Amino acid sequence: MRELVRRIESATPPDRDRALDALRGLAILGVVCGHWLVTALVADSGTVHGASPLQYMPQFTPVSWVFQTLAVFFLVGGHVGAKGYASARARGESYGRWLRARMGRLFRPVAVVLVVWAVAACVMLASGVDQDTVRALGKLVWSPLWFLLVFAALTAATPLVARLHPLWPLAVVLHVDLIRLGLDGPAALGRVNVAAGWLVPYCLGAAWARGGLRSRRTGWALLLGGAAATAGLVLFAGYPASMVGVPGGELSNLDPPTLAAVTFGLAQCGAALLLLGPLRRVLARPAVWAAVALVNLSAMTVFLWHQTAMIVVTSTVLFVGGPLPGLHTVPDGPVWVLARLAWLPVFALVLLVLRHAFGAYEQGRSSGSTVVRKSSPARIRESRRA
Repeated sequence: MRELVRRIESATPPDRDRALDALRGLAILGVVCGHWLVTALVADSGTVHGASPLQYMPQFTPVSWVFQTLAVFFLVGGHVGAKGYASARARGESYGRWLRARMGRLFRPVAVVLVVWAVAACVMLASGVDQDTVRALGKLVWSPLWFLLVFAALTAATPLVARLHPLWPLAVVLHVDLIRLGLDGPAALGRVNVAAGWLVPYCLGAAWARGGLRSRRTGWALLLGGAAATAGLVLFAGYPASMVGVPGGELSNLDPPTLAAVTFGLAQCGAALLLLGPLRRVLARPAVWAAVALVNLSAMTVFLWHQTAMIVVTSTVLFVGGPLPGLHTVPDGPVWVLARLAWLPVFALVLLVLRHAFGAYEQGRSSGSTVVRKSSPARIRESRRA
């Protein structure tokens, strides 16, 4: 372990901003933990269907404030995308070559998870598993992939949006919500916000890459202003308090993104900017940096397979021992919450096994995770160019 830490430390370029990697890792882990906490698979009369504890226990809504961290991911993505494209142009690299490299790293591991789950679905159906159960399990896996499509579209548009002021897409979200929610306009108009809503933090990240957002005053303005705006929208404009979708709810802040989700994201971006200094100081320690670097090298694998890890544990325990609290029961009380917290380490252990099995595809290799571990320092050097 000490040798790996030493190799990662020596392979890290001196000018690499380690806090960026930490923010990306925290964003991914926030999504993973959030899904594990607010998603339940209930076994009922031979079928399995999805449920949410937020539907039965709205007092746990603040959990969604902590673990809905997509705005931070798009903030970092905008910074890395704008800076990476500028570096590519400085090297004389074409837009097409730069984009192919970015898309390859993004979608190569996606193809693997889709193939594996297509085969798994066929096997389950052929073995007599109920179609509704297969559909519920498949939805858990593929529904989180929507944000990768949005992120890919924004990445491809980086040359066009890198200098776009975040107020422009924010104004689009405001007017879309005003029309569809305030004036009873067509619900389909909300789809505009899927791009415009996430373009706000992406443009903030691009502005950061150009040298903006450097002062702590900016961070505090985003944090306090975004939090105040979100509170006002929830308390006085009828927006839901949960920052994730809740089954049975009249309105979701996430599908499509609402003005409340965007202002909440601005607060998150402000908090992220304020954390940069402390993160940089902590990440100067080689062991801490090595842990963050390894998480980032497997970030896409962790995201793509975390729901599969939960499904594997849930289905295996159901088959072997029958329904258990925290896994197969209705999430309607403190017993379920405590039981689910106890199951989280098991989910994490299975996710580590899946990372071992499929992590190589994220690195563009097919020879197993041992190669990935040996190549980690090289990958850190290469990722500087991204």
